[in-house]
This record gives sequence, structure tokens and C-alpha cells, in this order.
Amino acid sequence: MPNIKDIQIRDPFILRQDGNYYLYGTTDPDVWRGKGIGFDVYIAKDDDFIEFAGPYPAFRPADDFYSEMNFWAPEVHVYEEKFYMLATFWHKAGQRGTAILRADNPLGPFTPWSDGLVTPMEWCCLDGTLHLENEVPYMVFCHEWQQITDGSICYLPLSMDLKKATGAPVTLFHASEATWTDEMAHRGPGIYVTDGPFLYRDETGELYMFWSSYSNGKYAIGVSKSDNKRIDGNWIHGTSPLYGDDGGHGMVFEKSGKLYLTIHRPNDSPNERANFVELRDDLSCTRGDKRSLLFDLQTEKMGNTHGWNLL
Repeated sequence: MPNIKDIQIRDPFILRQDGNYYLYGTTDPDVWRGKGIGFDVYIAKDDDFIEFAGPYPAFRPADDFYSEMNFWAPEVHVYEEKFYMLATFWHKAGQRGTAILRADNPLGPFTPWSDGLVTPMEWCCLDGTLHLENEVPYMVFCHEWQQITDGSICYLPLSMDLKKATGAPVTLFHASEATWTDEMAHRGPGIYVTDGPFLYRDETGELYMFWSSYSNGKYAIGVSKSDNKRIDGNWIHGTSPLYGDDGGHGMVFEKSGKLYLTIHRPNDSPNERANFVELRDDLSCTRGDKRSLLFDLQTEKMGNTHGWNLL
């Protein structure tokens, strides 16, 4: 039974289902140039998330699959009593983008559900996530810096069966709009990265987005907040990263009444590992077992009000 310290994984994503915690992520040993193998899933076997059962093959491509590389960032959501995996692939006939797969249980096997990529074929995209708002499904994703220089985060409305987009993409913001992000000057002028968006609605109805970029030369994750509690709001950015020590591509999940952030760190292969960090907000309002994520837009440093504990 593998220890979490021994599992090479990027973009960790936790699904809680039927009392189990399933860990998905980018699990191919050569994620940049190697041929895509698939996605593995693990099941936590202790309360401290130290030992995991697995790996189990959640997805393996058929011989006629439309992609052979860049199998990245799978996340699994329960929707209409099925399990849907949003994952990034480099399409043989186009660019990189996010597609949707489906399975009857969290272990898979996941098989293609959308007809190829859901993101625009002419766009270079990655890291799609599912967001439901007023029972309408949306995909939130990154339009890559490799194509537009200043990476952006966008959304698309989806069909109710999650098979396809039903409208044009809408750009929410560019990476450079957040003051905590760094220009990737070594790659070229004006280059800013967007990675791994994940939306979280707190107990008060506020809508937050966790997303990653670079800050002070290191991979980092920050938080932005919608000013109208909807996806189409103006997104107000924290002025410093939530976590800036070479870790990112996170999501949040609840365990035992506490809120945790997943990240991978360090951000280099093959050394990346999943980390689970408790989000504590001592200055936020707590009513009973309800928690609201602190987001003090008046402070100069947002991150200094959060405590960090390894799970």
C-alpha cells in the first residue's frame, strides 16, 4: 500500500464519495513529452491521508483515442448520478484542451463522453473544471499563455448532459490583472501563466476561485472573489498568493468539518507530490459547524491571515 510521499502526482483532486476519499491527478511518469498512459486513482486508507490503496486504472485510452500525449489534470464530479471526469489532452487534429469522460463509479473505467474536446479546437487550453450555477453547468478553463501570451481564465456554458458547449467562451480575467503574479520574462516579454482554476462557494454564498501562476519566481496559488457571487461577476484578486512556495494547482474539500486545500509541490518532475493543507480562518465568522473562507480585500497581504497545517 503506497505512502503519499511515494506517489508521483500533479494536480491532485479529491472526491469524497460513500465515505471514501478518492485521489485523482496527473499520474503519467513523463507528463511533458511522453506518450499518454492514462489516469490512476487512489483511495485514502487512513484519516491522516498517509496510506492509499491503489493505483487503480481509472482511464486508459482505446487504440482509436484522439490523443496520445499531455494527459493532464483529471478531476471527477458527481452529476445526475454519474461520475464525470474533466481532463486535458492534446488532440491529434488540433490543440490542447479539455474533454469530458464518464463512468458509473469513481474507480472507472472512464470512457469518452464529449465528442472530443469541449474547449475550442483552435484554442490552446487546459485545466477545465465543472461549475454549477442555478442548475446550469459551466466549464471554467485556462486559455494558455503559449497562444495568447497573457494567460486567461474563461468559461463556457455546457449542455445539460455535459456532452458539449452551448455558447461561445467568455474571458473572465488575465493572469497579469492579479498583482501577485510574475511575468515569465525568461520565456519572453509579457508572458503570464494561468493554471488550475477551481471554484468554491462558501456558506454565505460568496464565490471564490483558486488558481495558479508564478510569484517571486515560484509556482503559487492565489484566490479571487466574484463581486456578485456569480461566475459572470468582476473578479477581485488577492494581493498576495495564498501559497507561494513552489506549490499549486489546488482544489478544496471538506473532511471532518474542516476545509482543506490540495496542491502539488514541488513543481518539478518526477518529484511532485500531493500535499493537503488545512485552511484556517481565525478572523472569519463561524456559526456552529459552518465555515466561511476569509478574504479580506482591505489587507495588503491576504495570505498572512491563514494558518497552514498538513493533514
